[in-house]
Amino acid sequence: MPPSKSTRIADALREEIARGVFKAGDRLPSEADLTSRFGVSRPTIRAALAKLVNEGLVVSETGRGSFVRERTVLTYHAERAERVKGRSETDAYVSEVQEEGRAPKQDFSMHIEPASTEVAVRLNVDEGSLVVVRRCFRYVDGQPWSDQDSYYPMDIAEAAGLVTPKDIPEGTIRAMAKAGHDEVGHVDEITARMPTPAEAQVLDIGAGTPLLVYSRTAHSDKRPVRLTRTLFPADRNRITYELGDLSALAGEPA
Repeated sequence: MPPSKSTRIADALREEIARGVFKAGDRLPSEADLTSRFGVSRPTIRAALAKLVNEGLVVSETGRGSFVRERTVLTYHAERAERVKGRSETDAYVSEVQEEGRAPKQDFSMHIEPASTEVAVRLNVDEGSLVVVRRCFRYVDGQPWSDQDSYYPMDIAEAAGLVTPKDIPEGTIRAMAKAGHDEVGHVDEITARMPTPAEAQVLDIGAGTPLLVYSRTAHSDKRPVRLTRTLFPADRNRITYELGDLSALAGEPA
């Protein structure tokens, strides 16, 4: 079955956006202009534009028209961000954003809550037992970039001094290591789903744009010590891993 007229028009506009004919922030031609160009009715043009809106490529503004959405992508280096040796996670975030020539900003908060079933299973604690949750909401150039919650068993949080409403400059991983809870391994899970209405609002996610849900369960040599779950809007983030000896890529001897 051949694609519909609206699909063919959406494909044509998508290709032009990819080739840079229309750049981020550019206003697309009006419905009248597109109707004339493609020789179709306005409802067909609106259906084509709706497809691009649902993909997160285009944003429509009442009374102003349709605009190409900003899609600058920032890379999150998952294996670098939480090293005990070297920079703290916060330092890594700030440095990586600044290296891209962009401006970092983050809001921090802390609270205590009963462990949900999912958190209890990952941290190997009783469901309903108290856990410390440290939240970090991060921005890049003033735009929401990620929403991160880290969950800690209460006894570990108390021993490491994590039960505080203030950010910890050295990072929680170093603080736990000093208290005898060194992280020696991680289990990472990356899934994708559509955001809830509340998530779409706080993260400024366009219609049709999914979330990347990145969960890391950190283990000492005795037990799970931390669960960190980060929500990344998929249209402005990528998660990468660099594993093994990659010195050859940098032109260095292996």
